[in-house]
Order: sequence, then C-alpha cells, then structure tokens
Amino acid sequence: MNLTLFFFLIKYSFSYFHLRKACIRSAKRNKMTTLGDIGVAAAINIGSAFLFFLAFAILRLQPFNDRVYFPKWYLKGLRTDPVHGGVFVRKFVNLDWRAYLGFLNWMPEALRMPEPELIDHAGLDSVVYLRIYLLGLKIFVPIAFLAWIVLVPVNWTSTGLEGAKNITSSNIDKLSVSNVHSRSERFWGHIVMAYAFTFWVCYILLKEYEKVASMRLEFLATEKRRPDQFTVLVRNIPPDPDESVSELVEHFFMVNHPGHYLTHQVIYDANTLAKLVKKKKKLQNWLVYYRNKLERTSERPEMKTGFLGLWGKKVDAIDYHTTEIDKLSEEIASERKKVTDDPKSVMPAAFVSFKTRWGAAVCAQTQQTRNPTLWLTEWAPEPRDVYWRNLPIPYFSLSVRRLIMAVAFFFLTFFFMIPIAFVQALASIEGIERIAPWLKPLVTVPFIKSFIQGFLPGIVLKLFLIFLPTILMIMSKFEGFGSISSLERRSASRYYLFNFVNIFLGNVLTGSAFQQLKSFVHQPANQYPITIGTAIPLKATFFITYIMVDGWASIAAEVLMLKPLIFYHLKNFFLVKTEKDREEAMDPGSIGFNTGEPRIQLYFLLGLVYAAVTPAVLPFIIIFFGLAYVVFRHQIINVYNQEYESGAQFWPDVHGRIVIALTVSQIVLMGLLTTKKAASSTPFLIVLPILTIWFYRYCKGRFEPAFVKFPLQEAMMKDTLEKATEPHLNLKGYLHNAYIHPVFKDSMDDEDDDDDTFSNNWETESMTVRTKRHSQRHTPLPSRISGTSSPPQSPFAGDGIQNEP
Repeated sequence: MNLTLFFFLIKYSFSYFHLRKACIRSAKRNKMTTLGDIGVAAAINIGSAFLFFLAFAILRLQPFNDRVYFPKWYLKGLRTDPVHGGVFVRKFVNLDWRAYLGFLNWMPEALRMPEPELIDHAGLDSVVYLRIYLLGLKIFVPIAFLAWIVLVPVNWTSTGLEGAKNITSSNIDKLSVSNVHSRSERFWGHIVMAYAFTFWVCYILLKEYEKVASMRLEFLATEKRRPDQFTVLVRNIPPDPDESVSELVEHFFMVNHPGHYLTHQVIYDANTLAKLVKKKKKLQNWLVYYRNKLERTSERPEMKTGFLGLWGKKVDAIDYHTTEIDKLSEEIASERKKVTDDPKSVMPAAFVSFKTRWGAAVCAQTQQTRNPTLWLTEWAPEPRDVYWRNLPIPYFSLSVRRLIMAVAFFFLTFFFMIPIAFVQALASIEGIERIAPWLKPLVTVPFIKSFIQGFLPGIVLKLFLIFLPTILMIMSKFEGFGSISSLERRSASRYYLFNFVNIFLGNVLTGSAFQQLKSFVHQPANQYPITIGTAIPLKATFFITYIMVDGWASIAAEVLMLKPLIFYHLKNFFLVKTEKDREEAMDPGSIGFNTGEPRIQLYFLLGLVYAAVTPAVLPFIIIFFGLAYVVFRHQIINVYNQEYESGAQFWPDVHGRIVIALTVSQIVLMGLLTTKKAASSTPFLIVLPILTIWFYRYCKGRFEPAFVKFPLQEAMMKDTLEKATEPHLNLKGYLHNAYIHPVFKDSMDDEDDDDDTFSNNWETESMTVRTKRHSQRHTPLPSRISGTSSPPQSPFAGDGIQNEP
C-alpha cells in the first residue's frame, strides 16, 4: 500500500511539472486556458486530495502506523502501542470493518478541541499559527462574496475583449478587468471595491492583532513559572583587566540593580565539547544495543572497526565500545577542564537572573549605560529555545556576518535561475549528447526522450526548491541569532522575499529575476506598476493551477505524511537498536514556521492582488485556507511537537507581510488602470497605499510593544501573587541550572555531589560589594557573598551560583 502511494506521488509530481511547462508554453503562444481546462485540473486535484485522505484514513487505523500518526500523545505519555488479542495479523492490521466506515471522522475531531484547551495541549505558538489560516478565511470569504456580487457582473457584461486583435481569450478572462473597455466609467466599480477591500482587510487585521496581543499577555500572565520570566541575556560586556567576566557581571548588576539581582551564568565557547558529548551519546546508544543483543542471544556480539563496520579488524563489540567510551570520557573531562579554566573560553555575554519578574523586565527593557553599545540587554529566550552554538559568537562580528549574508541572499534571490538553467541545460537532450556522446542511442529512445524533455527539467527545479529552506536556515545560523525562534523568523522573512521575487514576480514577468531587475533599473520608477499591472491578468489561470496543485493536493498529502511514514518504517527495520532510537525515529518535528508561514503569505498576496483584478481566483484560495486549517489543526493536536514556546512573538511579522501584500495589490491595480487609460479615476487610488502605511504604523505603535516587552504592571501582579501563594519558594535553586550549557548540565547529572548551598533567606541579606579595582565606591547592597571575595569556584567557574551564608 505504501509503495503504491509512493509511486503515485512521484507520478503526480511529474504530471504537475508537465502541466506547468504546458501552461508556460501556452502563454508564450498567447493562448489562454479555458474554463474546461481549469475544470479538468480541478477534478484531477480534487481526486488526488480525496485519494490522499482515503489513504490516510486507512493507514492511520493500522496498529503498526500508530506512532507515525499520533506521536504527540506518545511523547506526552498518554498513549501506548495498540494491543489486539487473537491472531498475529491483528498486530499489524486493524480487522474491525466498522472502524473504516467513518473515514473522515478525523476532520470534526480536529475541530472539536476548544482553543483554551488547545493552548494547554500545544502551546500559544501553534494556536496562533492556526489563526493565520482562520485570518485568511475571515478576509477572503466576504471579499469573494462582494467581488462576485459586484465586480464579476461588471466585468462579464463588458465587451472589451470582443474583436480585439492578436488576443486569444477565454471565458475566464471575461471575468477579469481585462474585459472592460479602456476609459470606461465601469472602473469606478473597481476603485470603490478596492476601498472596500482595503478597509475590510485593515479592520480584520486590527481586530486580529488586538486579539493575538491579548492572548499573548494573558498567556504570559497565567503561564506557569519559567526561567526566562526572570532572566535577561546580556551581551557586549566590556573587558576589564582587574576582573573576570563573571566578577564583572556580578559587580555591575549588584550595583545597578540593587535588591533585584539574583544570580548569573556566563556563556562559554563549548562547541567542541558539545561535539564530543554528542559522539559519546552515540557510542553509548550502540553499547546498549549490543548489550541487549547479548541478553537475547547469549553470544558475545562482534563487529568490524572499519568504515560502517564493513571491513577492518573484527573485535568484541561490547568491549570495543566500552573502551571507546572510556577514552572519550577522558577526552571530554580534559576539554571540560580546558573550557572552564581558560579565560578565553568565557564569552563577553551572560544570562542574568533576578529575584522578580519586575526586576527582569526593568533590566531587559532599559539602557544600562551611557554607551548604548555596551551592556546590551534583551529578554532571554526560554532554555529550550536557546541556540547554544551561536552564543559564543562575539557581538562585534554579528553586524559583519549579517552584511555578508545580506549580500549572499541578494545574489541567491536574483541569480537563482542561473544555476538551475545551467543544470537544466545539461539535463536536456542536447546537453546529454554534448557531455556524453556515447549515450546518444539511449536518449533517442522515445520513452527516455519524453522523460528527459518533459520531466527532468522540472525535477531539477523541484530539487533546488527542496534545498532552499535548508540553505536559508544555514544563512540565518551564520548570522548568529541566539534562539531557534529568531532563526526561524529570519529564515521565514527571507523565504517570503524569495517567493515574492521568484514565484510571484518570476511568473508574472518574463525572464529570470536578474533580467527583471535589469529591466527595472533601466526604466523610470513610475513605470513599475504599469509593467506589473499589465502582466497580472494574463497569469490568473497559471496561479489558479498553482493554487490547486500546491494548495489542495499538497495540503492533503500533508496529513498523509508519506515521507515520515516511509522513513519511520525504514529506520524501525534497519536502524532502530534501542528504545531511544525508536523515539528518535518517531520524532514528529515541529510545524516548520520558517517554511509554512511564507507559503501562507504567498496565498494572501495572490488573493489580495487578484481580488479586484480577477475575482475567479478567490474561491480556490478560500478552499486552500479552509482545508489547510482543518489539516494543520489535526497535525498540531496529534503529530507536531513544538520544540520551543515564544508566546506568538512572530505575529508582528505576519501582520507586516499581509500589509505589504495589500499595498502591492493597490499599486498593481493603479498600474493596471493606467494601462486602461482610466485617467479620471486612477488618481483616487493614490490615497490607499498612504492609508495602508499609516494603518501599519498605528498597529505597530499600538500593539507591537506587547510582543517585545512585558508590562511592569503585569510583572508586579504576577510577582505579588506568587509571593503570597509560595512564600518559601527557593527561586535561586529553581534557576541555578536553567541556563547552564547542556554539556555541563549532563555532567552535573552524572556527579553525586550534594548541593546544599542554597538558602531560602537570600532576600534579607546584604553587605558591601568589594571589587579588585582600586575603586572608592562602597555601596551597601544585597549580597549573597560571605566575606570580601568570592568563594572557590566550582567546575563551572563563573556561573554566578555562590554559597549562601
């Protein structure tokens, strides 16, 4: 069954590329797709989506697929492998025929969970991500209704395409603005609708921004205690010849945040140590596997020491791995001592924790010194969200790295088609004959020739696009962002820009992105809207086809999870050695904001651009948003496990990109009406982009602070409530390991030292701060240090965890 679906998907992908190429050739011959062609394409995609849903309904009921389609419940410990008595086949196949009757029951089940419960189950990030699809429905359902009531009759009853020379049109073009005569008074209808669409989109965006901001503040206020609520990340700490980074951080915050500073953890360059620890865990997993094998067979397992165990000296597997782990443990201990003892391993950055959320909020949201480039503070990401590999990057190099990546992204975007065109040329009949003349008899075989000409170029393009998100993520990591959420947000913004240039403009205009850029440079700026506006109506049918393939069939394939299904069973059969391997093979991953959100934004862009131009596009987009909402709600409930929680910090980016799409739609309509010589009515559209930009600035000032700051009033209320309900809370004990690098935390778990150095009375203790500097400043401040100097450092020197008196 799995293999059948796999080959069907390959065949379907080939059909899509063939259809796309046929559409492009048809457009070049100036022949338009008819409503019949659209109907056939819709039937194919609806049939494909139905088959995907049917296959999913069958596969999800099979016991051996349970960990693939419900992994989130396994991770929560609320689900176990299905156990069926009776015949052996029941372990693999569900023989209850009644279970197959309601094969679409998963859809209402996905919609049944209320939003507050869904937040508890999956987190605010996942719920707000789902609201993007709901936002699409809220925007486009009323717009589509209004457009079909007003604009479609206006366009359909016009006769602008009748008798036009050198233009081949179809019924779908009669639904667009192209069918309206030049200088027609009917364009007033499009202008009025443009105003109506703009005001409706702005109204919905305003309400949604207000709702999400309220959800975020309520989530932060009611959320359980988390380390990031008390912690800030401090970067660009200035060097001091008399004090270490740890001592400098402690002195600075005890002086400048008296009564609030609690503890700190300096940041080490532990990337090499992390690699060694990862290698050791892998060897330990193999050791567990061979020990389990010994228990099952009562024979000592053997292995070869060469590459992948294919050759080399044959040795006892258990003894070999035990010896290698011991060697690696010594190497890790040596590297750990090197990291903790070498001052050069300590970076000029630290996680600083405070006694209250109020104290952390004041520090994170204020400037610390006269020099705004020193002692830079920001809210610390939650421990799960920290991307430890980037924290050791010196702050001064971040600007240089981001400049380099900005230039690299420019060339990636505008020269993207050059390497693809080169590879596609090599993948052509002529290219193969030129490179390998001896293959000429083979490539002239009709079937192989058709495959090369019809499918191979499309496969090349698809492969490049598959690797694009990975390339963009690597670029974001090189820039040095310190959290996974910020990495995904940066990657998403670039993916959106790439889609805008290479998918939207790349299909609207002819030539590569670089050729488009060159043509834009050599024409006046006031010609840009005219150039784009002229081409927009001609590409409506292509984008309708694109929406059906990418937005209908692909969304249906999302719930089927064919790739994870195949990979899980392959890993389970060939690679799983221990229960830990089984959990990793079942790992469902997260939503993938860096790829999913830019994809959604492309549909917002297409819908808003074509709303007043070709309303026939809107029903296809509405189906996408409705279908995607149901599918991803199911996936978030049962499959995806978000690896961090940012409290919907990405929402301002979502809002901004929709506003950009709205502005682009207004400019395109202006350009289009200019080509229609509607000189008397076009100037009335100029005010729309101005109003839209003003609306964006208003929302940014009104709501965005809720996504980058935490209100002091809310922080004080939460602190007061916590102090009343938990008066004896040992906050220092709660925070002391939160922001230690995972490689150090693992070593702490292995040690048996009993840490009784924490006191519950740190709030009432104070003393004079003393430093190694010859300073005349002696300020009475709260302190946890006994005597005039710091106690002996632990193996994690500089972690800011001092002994209580």
